[in-house]
Amino acid sequence: MSGAAGSGPGGSSDGAGEETPARPVLRIVRGEPTPEELAALTAVLATASAGDAEPEPERPRSLWADRVSLVRRPLVPGPGAWKASARR
Repeated sequence: MSGAAGSGPGGSSDGAGEETPARPVLRIVRGEPTPEELAALTAVLATASAGDAEPEPERPRSLWADRVSLVRRPLVPGPGAWKASARR
């Protein structure tokens, strides 16, 4: 292996414990936000990046809540249509 024993992700190989600071996650480009505004932004971004929990399995819908029965079938005119509509 060619790496030194003290080399790490910070690039420090002298073993003194000093590491190069990581790149900041947020950078203020313009303005001076208050600490409360930064906290709110951080909370929103942390929640958004946390990912969704496993979706709940879909429960079977009861026939009482099924809306298919409210949708009317298309009318089919023609001979015997009145008799056929009573059979459905």
